[in-house]
Formats: sequence, C-alpha cells, structure tokens
Amino acid sequence: MHIYALRHGESEYNIRGLCNDDPARDVRLTGNGRIQAEQAAREVSHVRLDCIYSSELPRARDTAEIVAQPHATTIHTNSGLNDIRSGCDGRPVTEYFRNIAHDRLHARVGNGETLLEHKQRVLDFLVWLAAQRHCRNVLLVAHEETMRVFAAHDGNLSDEAMLELSFENCAILEFDL
Repeated sequence: MHIYALRHGESEYNIRGLCNDDPARDVRLTGNGRIQAEQAAREVSHVRLDCIYSSELPRARDTAEIVAQPHATTIHTNSGLNDIRSGCDGRPVTEYFRNIAHDRLHARVGNGETLLEHKQRVLDFLVWLAAQRHCRNVLLVAHEETMRVFAAHDGNLSDEAMLELSFENCAILEFDL
C-alpha cells in the first residue's frame, strides 16, 4: 500500500496561533489554505487514489475535498487521524507548548492526551489501514503532529527525533505501508 500523507491547508486558527482539536469547532481553510490544497491536488493528480481518509476536523475535510475533486473516490473520516487532543482547544498554541515544555512526550494538559498517547492512536489507525486490502494508493489528510508520527514510523525514528520534525501546510509525505 502506498500512502500519500498530507497536512491540511492553512487554517484560520493557524493564522491566529490557536489550538484546535475539537471537530465540532468550525475552523476552516483560509484563501491561502485553499490555494495550497489546490496545489497539492495537482501534485497527486497523476495518481489513481483508491481510498481517501481524512481527520474529522473541518480544515482537514476541506483539504481532502479539494484534493479529491479529480478522483472518483469517497472521502472517509477517521478519528485516528485527528489532531492531538491538546487540552487547549481555542487557546493559544504558545500556552499549550508552555504547559508541556517540561516533558513534551509525557505531559498532558487538562483532559488532553500526551504526545505518546497521540502517537499510539495514529499507529493503531495505521494497523487498521494496513488491513484494508482493497486500497493500493491512499491519501491521508491530517495534521502536523500526525505527520510527525507517520514520518517517525516510516523512518524508524526515536520519539525525541520525532519531536524535531516539522511539516508546512499541505506538505506531502509518501511512504509504503
């Protein structure tokens, strides 16, 4: 199975520097985010995508819809692709990072999840996905923390090395599963 993992396009909250991990909060792409998604769509237009999975968050679903337009493939949402539950939804990203700075892998804010719990949720999704034998070329639309897990898994990186990875909006990561 060949995976095209894509971080969502720029969102309103990216611009405002706010956390968003609640799928019920209607955080959408900016105009620039839509342009980024259109560019990503062109980059994968040569591929026959058998399956498309998106995070439940609106900015990821919007990105998936733009990228899926040239493909006759249904978009399925899966909570395994959702952004890390930061415990800071609607609050500044700087506040989240300040609260986990003492232990970025194990720290939890409020009812959020630790980075290692998020990593396990994403890895569980990949195990499930690998069992979907009808999918050869798969598009996954997710978030930066999720992209870090994909890259670390594919590259057999340590958790500490995973922390150092970064992905721009609509960056595409390819790997085999």
